[in-house]
Amino acid sequence: MRFVFRLINSPHHFDPTPANSDKTMIEIGSTYELEVVKDTEFGFYLDADNLGEILLPAKHAPDNLNVGDTVVVFLYLDSEDRPIATTQTPKAEVGEFAYLEVKDNTSIGAFLDWGLDKDVLVPFAEQHRPMAVGKSYIVYLYLDNQDRIAATSKIDKVVREDDEHDFHPQQSVDLIIANSTELGFKAIVDQSYWGLLYKGEVDQRLSFGQSIRGYIKHIRGDGKIDLSLKSGQEIRDSYSQVIQGYLRDHNGFAPVHDKSAPAEISELFGMSKGQFKKTIGALYKQRLITIEKDGIRLV
Repeated sequence: MRFVFRLINSPHHFDPTPANSDKTMIEIGSTYELEVVKDTEFGFYLDADNLGEILLPAKHAPDNLNVGDTVVVFLYLDSEDRPIATTQTPKAEVGEFAYLEVKDNTSIGAFLDWGLDKDVLVPFAEQHRPMAVGKSYIVYLYLDNQDRIAATSKIDKVVREDDEHDFHPQQSVDLIIANSTELGFKAIVDQSYWGLLYKGEVDQRLSFGQSIRGYIKHIRGDGKIDLSLKSGQEIRDSYSQVIQGYLRDHNGFAPVHDKSAPAEISELFGMSKGQFKKTIGALYKQRLITIEKDGIRLV
């Protein structure tokens, strides 16, 4: 039996460490590769170790599956709260966020399409605001106190912001666009932390719930995370192109240098003074420009 991965956390008791540090434990809400131990007319039973034998219904079983084979499955509870396996791929697993559409509203809450035959429930108490059929929301999947998979749209109580982390500048991360502010866009970083994309540095259209690749731009003194949609090298290249383009369009000269006022630099090139100084320093080392007393000149 080989484990593919597991992600278990509850929004009610969120902890950055695994809910069970024993990696041999199998949990509802995750994907595993399990061995087939029994073949029946209605499906296959899989060895789920501490959870016992779990049924993989025949309709979800791969062709030519036999006893002794292994199969990658997702584990959840069926309508009678019995553990069951499926080869369907959910849009998110327990401990993850996803942007899901509401399929139905009932007396106990809203049911969302998450890629399985059985929709996932967002109880009324876990709805940030009342959910409407046909609308999509960012939700976090968790196990309730009966080990049933449920979801919450109250993501602020789950996403971490002030806890310690080990992110570092230029690190590539997965983002989910979750909110907009006066400064820019708040995004969930690697399914765990809040980060910020500054409005003036975003040159493409972003939509709520969108998943996109990004980069850690800067870690502030208080640990909060600034993000970028471009790698450090892409940013440096774009700044370099802006400066060289300006010089080509202005007879090879710009009347600014490393002692110029930040506002003047920003007006000409749309970048901070720090970014400007780093860029002209790199261009100078590449012998693409000269730095003169009253400005910079294209070689």
